[in-house]
Amino acid sequence: MKQKLSLNQSLQWKMNQSLVQSINILQFSSGELMEYIKEVAKENPLIEEVDADMDWVQYRPASSNTFSIGEMNTAEMSLYDQLKSQLFTISYPDSLKPIIEFGIDSLNEDGYLEIALEEWASKCETTIENVEYALEKIQSLEPSGIGARNLQECILLQLKQANSIEPFIADLLENHLELVANADVEAISELYGIVTQEADSIIESIKLCHPKPGKLLEPPEPDYIIPEASIYKEDGEWKLSFYRWSTPKITLNPTYNHLNDPANEAAAYLKEKYKEIEQLQQAIGYRGNTIEEVIRKIMEKQYLFFEHGTYMIQPLTLREIAEELGLHISTISRAISQKYVQTTHGVLPLKFFLQRGLKNENGTTASFAIKQLMKEMIIHEDKQKPLSDEAIKRKLKNEFHIDVARRTVMKYRDQLRIPSSIKRKENRRN
Repeated sequence: MKQKLSLNQSLQWKMNQSLVQSINILQFSSGELMEYIKEVAKENPLIEEVDADMDWVQYRPASSNTFSIGEMNTAEMSLYDQLKSQLFTISYPDSLKPIIEFGIDSLNEDGYLEIALEEWASKCETTIENVEYALEKIQSLEPSGIGARNLQECILLQLKQANSIEPFIADLLENHLELVANADVEAISELYGIVTQEADSIIESIKLCHPKPGKLLEPPEPDYIIPEASIYKEDGEWKLSFYRWSTPKITLNPTYNHLNDPANEAAAYLKEKYKEIEQLQQAIGYRGNTIEEVIRKIMEKQYLFFEHGTYMIQPLTLREIAEELGLHISTISRAISQKYVQTTHGVLPLKFFLQRGLKNENGTTASFAIKQLMKEMIIHEDKQKPLSDEAIKRKLKNEFHIDVARRTVMKYRDQLRIPSSIKRKENRRN
């Protein structure tokens, strides 16, 4: 009885180990899967080679702009692309656009300008006056503090936008920043002849400023972006083709085939290693099958997106896919984690196809599509009479039969990093 119980416990443990491995491998990206197999191969002499035909050179590091801009949420865009996408909200002569964009490209990852104005002017073959004008426009973009040349200017820009600026703050930041760092309320109040409460309020306002505003636009990224599969149109039909590295093939080393004597200690060791490979192959197969099921379901649900583009993206949730495939939500979540597909719209993360939606009289519209419509409206708005959130709400209702609350319009506009109509009008005057 004890022997049977021990056997069952051992079997249960092995099943649990196999399940854990399958779950872990499911959430691996292709790159992580290859690295994992390489680590296993170091400890398993039976693995001769792994056939994945992976050409790492053909895929860019995640710091490159891999996505098709305009087809992606701002959260997937680089700092530079997000800033350039805001340029349509401000007014400037067309001749200065290349100068402004050069300035944006000269920012570091923290959002600071690292190039001297003289060098900027020289490289763009323009005047210092034009460069100063371009910098002013860059510094009007969101988040506030972008385009600063040092920490003091970064804080000043943020305080000005928050209307928390006092005449003496520039001097405080330029010459007495250590008083702020030490929260020396008494010294500040004495130096500028203000009450301690005001000095304390100023310190708190400065502490709320972000020292590296560029980080606010920084997307989370994997080390490398490697698509699992390609979605393409052939003979009028959308098809799915997986790359070989998505399901690597493991070749066994034939050298150990003769060691099959059960009494041989080496044979017993190799038998255990062979079982490890079997479990690994099963886990890789499970990963591939699950990802394929999920992508095919996405192709079915997002058919209109593949046919017509961004504006036809449909609302889709993890729960909906899970229920239709008969899988757990957590399984779907792991299956789409860090997974990308090559499409006619660029290399896109699978999570892109999962969009929240808003109910309206024609059904439900994806929030991403609504944001794109709003963006187009603002691009083509009367520059002298920018659309208010209420006006955008009415246009969505009257022209597209999309009924949304004004606060939702405001939330989406903020997510797109588009200033209010009042702010847009002010920016275009300057």
